[in-house]
Amino acid sequence: MPKLKTHKGTKKVLNVRDSGSIKIGHPGTRHNTGKKNAASNRSGRKASALSQADANRFKKVQF
Repeated sequence: MPKLKTHKGTKKVLNVRDSGSIKIGHPGTRHNTGKKNAASNRSGRKASALSQADANRFKKVQF
């Protein structure tokens, strides 16, 4: 069986923590942040954990 290639789009967005949970950033924080209020910019800096239902979907994806 051939090697699985890394899914580059997923690799740029998700990280696996040491505990095994998957870290994902908040959407809408890449650009055009000048027009958003400061509270939403601050809350977008903190990463969140991917839900367990979504994490199960990514088990077969190499990242």
